[in-house]
Amino acid sequence: MTGTGARRRRILPPLAAVAAAYAVLQLCYAVAHMNLGWDESVYLSQVDPRTPAAYFSAPRSRGISLLVAPVVSLTASTTALRVTLVLLSSAALYGAFAVWHPLLGRGRTALAAGLFAGLWITVLSGPEVMPNLWIALAAVAATGFFLRARDPAGATGRPAGRVLAGLAASLAAAALLRAPDAVWLALPMLGACAAVRAWRRPRTAAAVLGGLAAGGAQWAVEAYVRFGGIAQRLADSSDTEGGMGAHLGAGLTAARRSLNGPQLCRPCHIAAPSVTHSLWWLLLPVLAAAACALAWRDGRRPRAVTLLPVACALSLAAPYLLLLDYSAPRFLLPGYALLALPVADLAARALTAFRAGPARWAVAAALCAVLAAHLSVQLKELRVNTADARDTTVRYRRAAEALRHLGLSAPCTVTGPRAQPIAYAAGCASAQTMGNNRSTTEDALARTARRMPMAVLYDPADAYLPPYARTWHPHELPGTDWIAYLP
Repeated sequence: MTGTGARRRRILPPLAAVAAAYAVLQLCYAVAHMNLGWDESVYLSQVDPRTPAAYFSAPRSRGISLLVAPVVSLTASTTALRVTLVLLSSAALYGAFAVWHPLLGRGRTALAAGLFAGLWITVLSGPEVMPNLWIALAAVAATGFFLRARDPAGATGRPAGRVLAGLAASLAAAALLRAPDAVWLALPMLGACAAVRAWRRPRTAAAVLGGLAAGGAQWAVEAYVRFGGIAQRLADSSDTEGGMGAHLGAGLTAARRSLNGPQLCRPCHIAAPSVTHSLWWLLLPVLAAAACALAWRDGRRPRAVTLLPVACALSLAAPYLLLLDYSAPRFLLPGYALLALPVADLAARALTAFRAGPARWAVAAALCAVLAAHLSVQLKELRVNTADARDTTVRYRRAAEALRHLGLSAPCTVTGPRAQPIAYAAGCASAQTMGNNRSTTEDALARTARRMPMAVLYDPADAYLPPYARTWHPHELPGTDWIAYLP
């Protein structure tokens, strides 16, 4: 082998370099948030053999719980869980975007992956036990496989069966992670199957519908077992979300206000971020529209390579932008992942529009400067939000430690505001008599208190203490704003 050939072998492929950098960013920043958040404790409790399962509300799906089940069954270490998720999310980033190599080329695909991985919410979501990042990566893979399925021989000569199997598996994963989102993802694909001759093949439609059915079967069965049917589960989901309906102005406003945190903005009464920290978000639809316009005029590449990811991104974002009156940055991760593909292609087109010379170098320098400025903003927001997440979850851990010092030990029950994450950290069951996670009544909790240790968390801001606990003994929980009432 020549020296040049050996050097080429040692160079890390662009997409692999992006995945490795993504893992390093998570380990350096996001994993510093070592304690478990509220939703994470719900998902983990479903498969953790050491703690009782928390109430699992109608909007949730069990895919993320199944993903972490092997780790949780082996160890209670949060560090081991985080590091495992870092490795898995980085590998999944590589695998999902690698599907696009035959469609966009290696350089543009790596740039798209880098744009997505460089967002603060993408880095923070990697080691978290939350489904949104995984839905985003499943959406990228599914869209790529669907585009490759238009070639009967399979892109790059691969058998069509393997491409269709990848399409079905990607949609099944999305449905297992969050069934309604998988349906929104599949709608543009089914529309293409009906309207575009290249996809008007029974096998392609069967792969889409079969993937949805395979991944959504558990969700559908649970809907009948626990909620009385699919329609009732969807209705209960709407109630839990605060009433899904036409919230056009409120949804868009909440999405912009929560662009740079907090991780959940409900109700979303905070001020919008500055223009310098939200300009990329405001320009994103403009860039996507420009990419679509160029793709429509350019006949050298199938238009669907640009149009379909944009359509799927809009479909996935629609319920979060139009049907909810609150928001969270993670809700739009699937949209960001899909829009990164046409935006990366647009940037490459801007560079290749000029012949080699000063003009091309000027465009390249301008694009690098814009990217560097964007990444610096994202890094700043990552630091701020990591610190906020750490502060919140540290209070949960301190409250759980204080309850254990007060003598609360399993089997036990915790109720009141923030009961779920604190109960999980303390090894107790959680229960609520009001709110989105209502699972019992005050009479039932009063009976529970007579047969096992129990604590009622009291938040002065909420100013409500159940009647059965008003004669119990109050204990301040050091390092928190809460008071625990014990019999």
